[in-house]
Amino acid sequence: MSKIRGTETKPEILVRKYLFSKGFRYRINDKRYPGKPDIVLPKYHTVIFIHGCFWHGHENCKAAKLPETHKDFWKKKISDNIVRDRKNIGKLRGEGWNVIIIWLCEIKNKSDRAKRLERLIGEIINHK
Repeated sequence: MSKIRGTETKPEILVRKYLFSKGFRYRINDKRYPGKPDIVLPKYHTVIFIHGCFWHGHENCKAAKLPETHKDFWKKKISDNIVRDRKNIGKLRGEGWNVIIIWLCEIKNKSDRAKRLERLIGEIINHK
């Protein structure tokens, strides 16, 4: 567990490099916003969270399967994370922010990654 990082993860860096290459400028892990979003695009009033499927309880995802040992602990841990995420997303949307969630499983494979990152640009630009 000590090896698990909260910031500067490979998926975060991958998405940031893609956005930067497309001309987007952003802030990272800005503490001023609920949930400390992974990427904040102030110009587009958009925040992006890059969620690990296991830690954030991605529904219908193989990677979100709970371990066989200490099931009660993990069930509570993941459900608390889900509740916290919903609360933070609700606050951000209430303040008029466009909230985008990218799941790890969406960008793990190169073919899926290209499609998801293209779709991400549309989600940023077309937000009104």
